[in-house]
Amino acid sequence: MASKRDYYEVLGVTRESSEEEIKRAYRKLAFEFHPDRNPDNAEAEAKFKEAAEAYEVLRDQQKRAQYDRFGHQGGDFGAGFSSSEDIFSTFSDIFGEFFGFSARGGGPRPTAGADLRYNLKLSFHDAAKGSEVTLKIPRKAKCPDCGGSGAKPGTSPETCPQCRGTGQVQQSQGFFRIAMPCPRCKGEGTIIHDPCTRCMGQGTVQEVRELQVRIPAGVDTGSRLRLRGEGEPGMYGGPSGDLYVVMYVDEDKTFSRQGQDLVVKVEISVIQAILGDRIEVPTLDGSVPMGIPKGTQSGEVFQLRGLGLPHVSGGASGDLLVEVAVRIPKKINKKQEELLREFERAEEEKPMAKVKKFLDKAAKKVSGE
Repeated sequence: MASKRDYYEVLGVTRESSEEEIKRAYRKLAFEFHPDRNPDNAEAEAKFKEAAEAYEVLRDQQKRAQYDRFGHQGGDFGAGFSSSEDIFSTFSDIFGEFFGFSARGGGPRPTAGADLRYNLKLSFHDAAKGSEVTLKIPRKAKCPDCGGSGAKPGTSPETCPQCRGTGQVQQSQGFFRIAMPCPRCKGEGTIIHDPCTRCMGQGTVQEVRELQVRIPAGVDTGSRLRLRGEGEPGMYGGPSGDLYVVMYVDEDKTFSRQGQDLVVKVEISVIQAILGDRIEVPTLDGSVPMGIPKGTQSGEVFQLRGLGLPHVSGGASGDLLVEVAVRIPKKINKKQEELLREFERAEEEKPMAKVKKFLDKAAKKVSGE
């Protein structure tokens, strides 16, 4: 009896090869020696089985370790496969990926439900302080009468006799075996003879679901909440999808936003800017006092820490940035004008103003003007 070839040699890989490299090598050989590509070729069939036997051992970490240590004597590695059908059944994932059909048996695979999106419009204040809202979500739901089976209450779907519940029938096309949806059950794997009158055999009905959702403080336009399992129901036992609530925040007349900082603009008079004052500044929670120092210039920004927006993920709040605009009167009376002229003269008579005048005169004399 001829001795077995080394499994690594069979697949054309080394002992240091990764699982993915071993899988890739087997897929290549399975394609080369596939029975549909080599009809009535005993040598190709033998190599097809030999490659499958090698892959069956080397894909399993425990078997591979045992084989690396003891070789073919390390276990019952020589059992092999009795037929190509055994190989297709054992490595259905490989042939499903490469040859275009899925695992046999078991009916349709569980499928997750679709995700849903809900666009939520919020006022600036609700987004800043947080709120609780009621959402009405139109979606599909499992039929309450039939429990999602699609069959009339008291009856059950029957296993399709043509595909035996797999939802697929296999056809040979050229080199490959192609799995096609079963024409009798439309790929469902089951046949409903007496459908549910409420859902018309679909297993789902349309409903409007009300959800109470807490909106965290500090959200902004584009912020997203994910509500797990509140999307469309899954099929064949698959999980429900998720609901994504996307925020759209209205602009505010008083505040603008820079990240988690709030910006507010306040006007002060010329006198307040010159002499200083104490004013009231609006915040999200009412007004707070703020001092205006003497000589404040228009456009100056004062920072009130912690009076901005909270971070959605927690941590310290942002700041309130108060931008000051000095209000210049468009009209003044005679007395006001006289007082301003007097103020202007007083400014000119300041010591530094006199020094400046002297230096200007001296410069003109030097230049000969």
